[in-house]
Amino acid sequence: MLIKIKVTPNAKKEEIKKDGDLYKVYLVSPPRKGRANKELIKFLAKYFKVKKSKIQIKKGEKSRNKLVEIL
Repeated sequence: MLIKIKVTPNAKKEEIKKDGDLYKVYLVSPPRKGRANKELIKFLAKYFKVKKSKIQIKKGEKSRNKLVEIL
């Protein structure tokens, strides 16, 4: 399954909101040294109840707009 995600780093709390086919994810981590991406994968794994290894960022590694694949 491919999902579109818009990430907002440095948020006050972690949360996820669905807006049509777009997921808006708010993360506490700063977007430095891949911390936000690691936190995103961990957060999505918990949200979708899958292992972290089943989630891959296909597009947008250094962007707020990402395309993520969940196996």
